[in-house]
Amino acid sequence: MKKRILLSLFLVSSSLIGCSINSGSALHSKVESILIPEPQPLNFRAQLAIARYNQILNQSSISNEERAELLFLRGTQYDSVGLAGLAQYDFGRAKQLKPDMAEAYNAIGIHFTQQMEFNEAYESFDSALDINPELDFALLNRGIALYYGQRNELAVSDLERFYKKDMENPFSALWLFLAHKEIDYNAALAELRANRKQLSEDNWATAIVDFYLGNVTRNKLLNGFVIGPKNSVELNQRMCEVYFYMGKFYESRGERGLALNYFKMVLSTNIYDYVEHRYARIEIDLLRKKASEDMKS
Repeated sequence: MKKRILLSLFLVSSSLIGCSINSGSALHSKVESILIPEPQPLNFRAQLAIARYNQILNQSSISNEERAELLFLRGTQYDSVGLAGLAQYDFGRAKQLKPDMAEAYNAIGIHFTQQMEFNEAYESFDSALDINPELDFALLNRGIALYYGQRNELAVSDLERFYKKDMENPFSALWLFLAHKEIDYNAALAELRANRKQLSEDNWATAIVDFYLGNVTRNKLLNGFVIGPKNSVELNQRMCEVYFYMGKFYESRGERGLALNYFKMVLSTNIYDYVEHRYARIEIDLLRKKASEDMKS
């Protein structure tokens, strides 16, 4: 199975140029053996689902509530194939037809975050949680929006609440760390070490936390995550996740060129509806903004 997975990808030993774009810094290179994602083809089933929803929505006999539900479902399918504008439009229509649909507010909030329209994002997530306080992913997504909006104290509060709902989840621990380190790096690192004890050893992504803590090497992480996926889709999903957090790791060390390469690889997976894919574009834009600012200084 592992051989079949590897045949669908290019295993390369590539020279990734990591350029620290601080004033006066020197160009340096890192050579890594990494799996380059083969872009995931558009999901055939998602396309068929969209066609079916189109047919049903063209009927005049369905109620507003049913139409709202169908619009939301079609929007999620649009999201899964990368049609963000159409997805956001459907979520907005669903919200209008059914103002108490918390999931629609949550989905719209994610799109506002991607567009860096943070006030609108906060309002959407607030509405989602007002309607359904148990919608945990709205808590995560609001925390991420607050993090990118540089409201880190509030971000930590949300992300800590989300982490405590599933203390075995490595991704929850990582997002909490990313926000907390913007306030106090040493305290955030100590917290991550403590939270590592709660993480599931059966979850492959625990190795990402170990990488952040210096317990495993980059090569061990890169070689380890390819073991386990049953097909190329699952492997692309893992690459989407691991390359994002590696990008964040190297960005925090000032190795912006290397970080940029990792974020580009996240985008090349085409796993559009993953949190990591959604926010890799923001990371790229922020890195380029920093580079532009450095050139002007």
